[in-house]
Amino acid sequence: MILTRLDAIADLAQPALAARLQHLLDHKTKPLGSLGQLEALARQIGLVLHSEQPRLTQPQMVVFAADHGLAARGVSAFPSDVTWQMVENFLAGGAAVSVLARQHGLALTVVDAGVARDIAPRPGLLVRKVAPGTADSTQGPAMTPAQCEAAMAAGAEVVRSLPGNAVLLGEMGIGNTSAAALLMAKLTGLPLARCVGRGTGLDEAGLARKLAVLEAALQRHADVQAPLAVLAAVGGLEIAAMCGAVLEAAALDRVIVVDGFIASSAVLVAQALQPRVLQRCVFAHQSDESGHADMLAHMGVQALLKLNLRLGEGSGAALAWPLLDSACRILCEMASFESAGVSQPDDVAPAA
Repeated sequence: MILTRLDAIADLAQPALAARLQHLLDHKTKPLGSLGQLEALARQIGLVLHSEQPRLTQPQMVVFAADHGLAARGVSAFPSDVTWQMVENFLAGGAAVSVLARQHGLALTVVDAGVARDIAPRPGLLVRKVAPGTADSTQGPAMTPAQCEAAMAAGAEVVRSLPGNAVLLGEMGIGNTSAAALLMAKLTGLPLARCVGRGTGLDEAGLARKLAVLEAALQRHADVQAPLAVLAAVGGLEIAAMCGAVLEAAALDRVIVVDGFIASSAVLVAQALQPRVLQRCVFAHQSDESGHADMLAHMGVQALLKLNLRLGEGSGAALAWPLLDSACRILCEMASFESAGVSQPDDVAPAA
C-alpha cells in the first residue's frame, strides 16, 4: 500500500550540509543574500539531492488526466469531452505544456488515470485508468477507498518507472478545480467561498452555481475528516494519482515541481499524510485561481512566480523550470571571492 512509503520520506534538515551550502552561497562573488529567492532554491535543491554540487538530470513532466462526475452539474465553462480532446492535444504536441516542455527539454508523459473515453495507446501515453471518471460527490463519494488507493498506487508506479531526479506535476480534467476547492475547504477549514474560483472562466452566474453545487457536496461529506477519506470523498482520480506521485517522488528524494491550484491540492493531501514531502516541493507559481494563495499560505510555502496563470497542464511548472536550473548553476559554476581574486566585503569571513 502507498502509505507504507511514508516512513521512507526522511527529514532533510541535514544541518551540516545546509551549513556547507550556505557557506558556498555566502562566498560567491556577490553581496550576501543578493540573489534572494534563488539562493533559497539552490539550498533546497542541494538538500534534496544531498549534494553541494547539485545537478538536475532527465527532468520528467507528468500530466495526469481524469474526468469528474461533478462536471455534469455545470461547474465548468467547458464540457467533459474537453478532457480527452486535450489529452489528444498533449500527445500531438499542440498544447501549451507540450510547447513549453519541448522548449525546456522536459520529457512529457501523459497518464490516463480516469478519462471517460478510451485513448489509443501511443508513445508518451501511460494508461493507468482506474475508472472512467469519478462519481458525483454531491450524491456520494467521488471514489471508493479501493479506487482512491489504486489511483495513488498508479501515480507512485509512474514515478518509479521514469528516470531522472526531478518530477514536474501537471493535470487535466474538466471539473477538477471543483475537486481541488473541496479538498482545500475540508483540509484547511477555510470557508468554501475562499476556496472556489472561476476555473475555466465562469461568469458570475456560473460561479454562483458552482459554489452552490460544491456547498451541497461539502454538506454531504461533512463528517469525513481523515485526509485519505477526504480525498476519496471529494477528490479526483488524477489528483489521487498526483498525490501518490508526490509521496513516491519524496521517498526517492526527487525534486518535485508543483504547478498550480489542482497540483497543489494533491500536495495538500500528501503533506497532511507526511509533512516532510514539502521539503522536496518547489511551488512554481501562484495561480490566478482565487483560492491558491490561501492554499499556499496554509502550507507555509512561497511560489517562485506570479504571472496570473490559470491554465494548469503543468504550464507554470515548465515556465519555472529554468529557475531551478539557474539555482544549481549558481552553486556549481559561480566563482567564489577567493577563486576569482575579488576582495571580500568586511562582513564575510574568509573561505575555509
